[in-house]
Amino acid sequence: MTKRIRKAVFPVAGLGTRFLPATKANPKEMLPVVDKPLIQYAAEEAVAAGIEVLVFVTGRTKRSIPDHFDKAYELETELEARGKMDRLREVRDILPSSVTCVYIRQAEALGLGHAVLCAEPVVGDEPFAVILADDLIDDAEGAGCLSQMVNQYETHVASILGVQRVPKEHTDRYGVVSIADQGEQISRINGIVEKPKPEASPSTLGVVGRYILNPGIFNKLKQTRPGAGGEIQLTDAIAALMEQEPVFAYEFRGKRYDCGDKLGYLEATVEYALKHPELGPAFREYLKTVNC
Repeated sequence: MTKRIRKAVFPVAGLGTRFLPATKANPKEMLPVVDKPLIQYAAEEAVAAGIEVLVFVTGRTKRSIPDHFDKAYELETELEARGKMDRLREVRDILPSSVTCVYIRQAEALGLGHAVLCAEPVVGDEPFAVILADDLIDDAEGAGCLSQMVNQYETHVASILGVQRVPKEHTDRYGVVSIADQGEQISRINGIVEKPKPEASPSTLGVVGRYILNPGIFNKLKQTRPGAGGEIQLTDAIAALMEQEPVFAYEFRGKRYDCGDKLGYLEATVEYALKHPELGPAFREYLKTVNC
């Protein structure tokens, strides 16, 4: 089994019901933060980590995602004719030419675990990453959260979950881990529970949308029975995987924005706008005029 992480899975088949009616016809992953959709930020983070194959597990209403990463002949021709070369480069350079995009249809919404399992024919017997585009992570000091985790994988050669400290009252929104040995940033996990009530939570280390998984997870997913809502939980399969091999929790560097939540999405939009090279100064001045 290779140690190198070459493939990343993007589960993007969800309905995005928390953003209705905005997501009735437009995928939540295509919601823009300033001038780029969430899925592009996620793809750029993967590419910065050395990922060569992007595997999108899509649903029936997600056609705009492959369209976004495809070549837009009419648009490019129009931009070139108008001499808008900067905009043309932005459109052409969304992904490097060396990166391959693969699209797999998830016929039924059977949960995150099922979405990951759908990617097995492409991933094969390789370790791989999973990125949830809802979780926008800004690593201002480096190449991104996934790059940090890839570096950790090269040392530990084991599955790694991205985690952060969450408020005790919010543990019921996350998979929560308990750890056996506290490291500086990375620790071995000895337990994981899906959305525990605060009074029963083993810790405040919540799993967010970044994973590196060994391919043994696929067999565990095939053996995982549907849980609440009839969904196959990735958390349950990870718990089963831990019985055979070590799994680590990594407290990543960077700020996470929960863009699956309206408030988190607005926070990301404002903060990314403030540091935007073209819009930042003018937007900052505008905010000074807003009567709060």
